[in-house]
Amino acid sequence: MEYIYSALMLHAAGKDVSEDNVKKVLEAAGVTVDEARVKALTAALEGVNIEEAISTAAVAAAPAAGAAAPAASGGSSAPAAEEKKEEEEEEEQVSEEEAMAGLGALFG
Repeated sequence: MEYIYSALMLHAAGKDVSEDNVKKVLEAAGVTVDEARVKALTAALEGVNIEEAISTAAVAAAPAAGAAAPAASGGSSAPAAEEKKEEEEEEEQVSEEEAMAGLGALFG
């Protein structure tokens, strides 16, 4: 992860994400640099619009964070959660019964 963080730090600082710059950041952080990983990172980021990738990742993460917020607030979502749980239990019972009927057909 520290390799990716170094690239993000360089990008945020407006610096070129090059092998030399990534090495300098990692060494300054006290990380033992793996040349192959540095080369792989810089090759993978070649031609990538980092700003666009960050904004795409933020948009993708927003719905997941938004869905967790109502559940954490303890609002009116509790009855909905209980209802969903009951539905899942009913589906589970039906599927077990169907499975048993299918197994019975194998033996008789």
